[in-house]
Amino acid sequence: MRVPRPGPGLLGPLLLPLLLAGGCGALSFQLPVQTRKCLKEEMHRDVMVTGEYEVSEPGAPGARTDLRVTDSSGHLLYSKEDAKKGKFAFTTDDYEIYEICFESHAQSVGFRVPDQLIILNVKHGVEARNYEDIAKAEKLKPLEVDLRRLEDLSESIVKDFAYMKQREEEMRDTNESTSTRVLYFSIFSMLCLVGLATWQVCYLRRFFKAKKLIE
Repeated sequence: MRVPRPGPGLLGPLLLPLLLAGGCGALSFQLPVQTRKCLKEEMHRDVMVTGEYEVSEPGAPGARTDLRVTDSSGHLLYSKEDAKKGKFAFTTDDYEIYEICFESHAQSVGFRVPDQLIILNVKHGVEARNYEDIAKAEKLKPLEVDLRRLEDLSESIVKDFAYMKQREEEMRDTNESTSTRVLYFSIFSMLCLVGLATWQVCYLRRFFKAKKLIE
């Protein structure tokens, strides 16, 4: 697991294409005062996402850290002002990029304020399901719980392969369509060049005949 360096200025997005996949631990990073850091990840449709967060105490009086979870369209999925410790959960509506942002707010002070420590643990898909509650609700034995977890994991892998196949087919169709258009454009260009060359020859022939340079 890696934490990219934030960019300059007040906005320092952290782009994590494969953030916190199944089995990964919590992510921790420093949040300087008056800055905003975001975690972005692409997710499939109908995927359950759960998260736990913990924010250290601010080093300045009146300071606070806000948490916002949004999709690529700006729809608010979760919001918490003065976030300290808590959980959130949502189910994705479509395949797109989802963003988890922590933003620090504080009044200007005459001394350096220490950075806040952010601890975030995000799970999605099979890892986000609480199999203990499922076992209690359905009265499953430990072995049955493990089999249920393996079944869900296998189903998730099959869906991922199906999505990859769909994307491959879409890319192949796009390549074929582009190749066809390039072929038609090449033929049209050649016809235009042949037509232009024929017109030039005819025009020059008439010009020379008018000047009586050729018969």
